[in-house]
Formats: sequence, structure tokens, C-alpha cells
Amino acid sequence: MFLPRIIPVLLLKGKGLVKTVKFKEPRYLGDPINAVKIFNDLKADELIFLDITASKEGRTISVDLVKDIGDEAFMPFGVGGGVNSINQIENLLKAGAEKIILNTSFYNNSQIVKEASNIFGSQSIVVSLDVKKTFFGKYECWIKDGSENTKAKPLDFARKMEDLGAGELIINSIDCDGLMTGYDLGIIRNIADSVAIPVVACGGAGDLNHLKSAYFDGKAHALAAGSMFVYHGPRKAVLINYPSKSELINLFNN
Repeated sequence: MFLPRIIPVLLLKGKGLVKTVKFKEPRYLGDPINAVKIFNDLKADELIFLDITASKEGRTISVDLVKDIGDEAFMPFGVGGGVNSINQIENLLKAGAEKIILNTSFYNNSQIVKEASNIFGSQSIVVSLDVKKTFFGKYECWIKDGSENTKAKPLDFARKMEDLGAGELIINSIDCDGLMTGYDLGIIRNIADSVAIPVVACGGAGDLNHLKSAYFDGKAHALAAGSMFVYHGPRKAVLINYPSKSELINLFNN
């Protein structure tokens, strides 16, 4: 039976694990390596690590931290944050990452996607689009952890990234981030219907039904979430969690 990939997204501020709301107010949660160990036990499909301040601080995600993650993680994982050169991509892949997630860099140099996919294979290069609605209800892409508006239309960029060789797209809603009230299904489905490469839904998931909606209604190929996998209960107590295989089978096959 088929099950979509379910991917915890772990945000880093430096080497600490944090969680945001609408890309703001990062709350410190603990040591990311401890989270990896728990997700190992819970048999997560895949993990994503994003250093949220790397681009604004003019650096890249720590290679040493990626090595530490690689030493612990039993599952494939992707990393992003300030990655803007082929050399950095190579070093992060050698450190153990399976996928490199590009965001800010490709707005300034879109050819990095083409060059990287040619060298390392498209399966290793993921582009993340951080999207936000304008006052008039139009979507635009933001960079540098949601602090700079590119004015670019997400659908145009999604198609361009596919043409340049990206192997996967993450559609991350700034408006929904951390609210746990559900994904922005409209923009996810719009992009999923317009490209042939896999689309990962991100931003807003709070329960299993949100995952189900993003798959069946949003047409996402994989489902990513942050708060849902690090919090528990209405008071948002920190508790690393992940659905069991039987829960997922029941969710997507009934």
C-alpha cells in the first residue's frame, strides 16, 4: 500500500533547535541531536533541518552539526540555510546530508540550481519557496527567513526551478507557520498541478487530518510539519512525536 512521506521539519538557530510562529518569535526547544535520536526510535521517513538565521547572518548551516546529525540519523535528511555555492553543497553532502535545500541563494543566482543538479543529480537539490499572501490575496515569495519580499510569483518560480533541474519543491506558508490550523491548500494544489516534480507541503499542520487534506485535496506528494512533531497538547508542551505506521495506514487508506 502507498503512504506519502511524512517529514518533520526541525528549525535551527545556530546549533539549537527552535520553533517559530509566522517565521517570528523562535522558541528554544533543545538539542537537535536528541530530537534525531527520538525520531530514529519513532521511525520517521525523513527529516529536514533548516538554519533560519544563516542567510541573514551571511553564513551557511554548520557542516560539523550536519556531520553530527549524519552520525546519528537512521533516515535520510535534507539541510538548508545560507547555502549559496557548489562547494558548500558538496561539503554538506559529504557530511551526510542526502538533500540540499536552497532558498535565498537561487533568487540571486538561479543557475546554481542547474549547476548543482547537473553535478550532484536533481534528486539531491530541493528548492523551498517561502510564500505569503499580500493584502490583495496574491502570493509572493520571500527570502532571508521571511524578512525580504522578492515580489516574485510562486507559480512562476516553481516552473522555473523545475526547468533548471530541481528535484523537489517545498511550499512553505509564512502565514500558516506555527499556527497548527492547517496548510494553505490552495497554493499547494496550484503548484502541484503545474509541475511534474514532487511538491512537499509545509506550514500549518496541527493534526493527522491536516496531513490527509494536503495529500488528497492539496495534491502534495509529501507532507512536512514542525510544530505538530515537537509539541503536545493545547499548552504546547515540548514532546517529540511522530505517527505510527498503523495510524498512517489507517489515515491514508480509509
